[in-house]
Amino acid sequence: MQRFFFTALIALVFGFVGAGLWSLSGLGEPRMRAWLVANPDVLPEMASALERREGQARLAEVGEEVARPFPGAVLGNPAGKRTLVKFTDYGCSFCRSSEADVQRLVASDPELRIVVREWPIFKGSEEAARMALAAAEQGRYAAFYTAMFAGDPPSPASVARAAAKAGLDMERARRVAASNAVAAELASTMQLARTLRFTGTPSWVAGGQVLEGAVGYERLKAALDGTEAG
Repeated sequence: MQRFFFTALIALVFGFVGAGLWSLSGLGEPRMRAWLVANPDVLPEMASALERREGQARLAEVGEEVARPFPGAVLGNPAGKRTLVKFTDYGCSFCRSSEADVQRLVASDPELRIVVREWPIFKGSEEAARMALAAAEQGRYAAFYTAMFAGDPPSPASVARAAAKAGLDMERARRVAASNAVAAELASTMQLARTLRFTGTPSWVAGGQVLEGAVGYERLKAALDGTEAG
């Protein structure tokens, strides 16, 4: 693994300095290794750049599909000029702790559109994810989403309470939750997460970058603004 990482960094350095400069400098791997050892502060920056480049390549694989929501499963301004994609699970404690950041982003940016991709990977979360998409079908997605994160972890009781708070037509909601369309949406999100190599929730797509974990308001905002360094 160390050898692979070093080789990747060498390739990145080669890309930065250019083939001509590389050949003129006479630097081979031993000299470059020595230079990197003598200048270790550059390694985190290089690793971040490499990670960002790989993330952009994965985003190119999924194209516009990742930001295409299930109808109604959007927070903020549905017609906003900036898009944040959130892969989430109601049973995820880090998703729950990130909600203050999400709400702060919505409040501070009237042009922000948050596409929420329901990714139920925790035990007991699928019922909540299905009901969330059923709420989206009724135009009540934000109300259900907020009620779920404000309440207890996913369970039949907590899902029922959130649905009641959101004012759902329950007969219609149960029918939609069990539909092929909802099953297809969950399968699509799972495939997108695999292609993007996400390992858990929350995960994000912001400003052409892929981010994982409860990264915080400042990093999400910087990515959306195009000032995130990687």
